[in-house]
Amino acid sequence: MQRTVQFLKWLTGLAVLLALLTWGVLQLPTFGGPFEGARLQRMQQSPQFQHGRFENTPPYVSDLSFTRELHDYLGEQVREPTFEVPVVKMAAGQLDGPAAPGLRSWWLGHASVLVELDGVRILTDPVLSLRASPFQWIGPKRLHPAPLPLEQWKNIDAVVISHDHFDHLDMDTIRHLAQGGTHIYAGLGIGAHLARWGVPAAQIHEMDWWEQARIKGVTIHCTPARHYSGRTSMDNSTLWASWFVKGPQHSMYYSGDTGYAGHFKAIRDKLGAPQLALVKVGAYGDTWLDIHMAPEPAVQAVQDLGATTLLPVHWATFNLAYHDWAEPAVRTLAAAQTAGVQTVLPRVGEKFEFGQPFVNQPWYRP
Repeated sequence: MQRTVQFLKWLTGLAVLLALLTWGVLQLPTFGGPFEGARLQRMQQSPQFQHGRFENTPPYVSDLSFTRELHDYLGEQVREPTFEVPVVKMAAGQLDGPAAPGLRSWWLGHASVLVELDGVRILTDPVLSLRASPFQWIGPKRLHPAPLPLEQWKNIDAVVISHDHFDHLDMDTIRHLAQGGTHIYAGLGIGAHLARWGVPAAQIHEMDWWEQARIKGVTIHCTPARHYSGRTSMDNSTLWASWFVKGPQHSMYYSGDTGYAGHFKAIRDKLGAPQLALVKVGAYGDTWLDIHMAPEPAVQAVQDLGATTLLPVHWATFNLAYHDWAEPAVRTLAAAQTAGVQTVLPRVGEKFEFGQPFVNQPWYRP
C-alpha cells in the first residue's frame, strides 16, 4: 500500500513537472503573443468570429480518422526528392534598388514567392529558415536551400501572411524583414504574434476579409480562404486569408492554404480577374481536401478566378503530406493542360516575367 502511495505521488509530481515544462515552452516568443485590448475587440467584431473563434462558412467539420491517417502515413510514397533539387541562386544585388515596373516573380520554395508588381516588392508567406518549426533543431527541414540566404534580403516593401502555421509564418524571417522597414499584412489576430516579435506597430496591418490597404500606389486586398489557424493548437484563434494585389497596370492573387469553395468566384466578382495566380497545389490528403485542395480543384480555382497564368505553390520544400514529392507538379500540369490553363513551373529561384514566353522544364524529375 505504501509503495502504491509513493508511486502515485511520484506520478503526480511528474505530471505537474511536465505540465509546467509545457506551459513554459509555450511562453516562448516563437509561439506568438496574447490577444487582448483593442486587438481582441476588433477580432470579436468580425463576421468570421463566432462562438469565441474564427469559422469558415459553412463551418469546416473534420473527418480525420486515426486509422486512415496511420494507413496513409505508413504508405510507400516517395515523399522526398531522390536527387538534388535544382535551385537558381539569386544575387543580393538585385534587391539593391526599388522594384522595376511590370510584373515578375521568383518562387522561393513552398508558399514563399517574391513578386515585383508595378514598382512594389512583395513576399508571400516568407519562410527562409532551415525548418518550418517553432525550433530550428527539430521539425520539417528544407529539402533544398533558399535561393538567397535570409540575411541578404532587403528592400522588401510588403509581406502578406495567409495564416499563422509554422510553414507560413516564420519568426526569424519576419524579424529580419521588419528591421528593414517591411510592412506586414495579415489576418486579424496575427498582429499579436508580430508585436511579440518586436515588429513596430506602424508596420503591422491586420485585416478582415474584403478590407484593403494601399502601399506605394498598389492596393492590397484581404480576401477569403477556407482553412484553419492556431500557433499552438488548431483553435482557429486567428483569421486565415488569401490576398489580391492590384496595381495601376498589373494584378496578382495568392491563395494561401485553402480548400476549394465558392470564394474564388466571389473574389473575381468583386475584384476582377488577376493576371498571375499563386495557388496552392501540394500537401493534401484524402481527408484534408476541405482545407487543403489537391491539384485538380486548384486548376478549377484558377478558372473560377479567371486568372491568366497559374504559378503552383505549396510543394517541394517541406515533407508535410503523404503523397509523392513530385506528384503535385505532375497532376497540376496534366489538369492544366486538359483545362487549357496557362501554367508556369519555374525552378526554385528562377524568374518568371509575366507576358514573356516561358518553357516548362521537367526539373522535378531525376
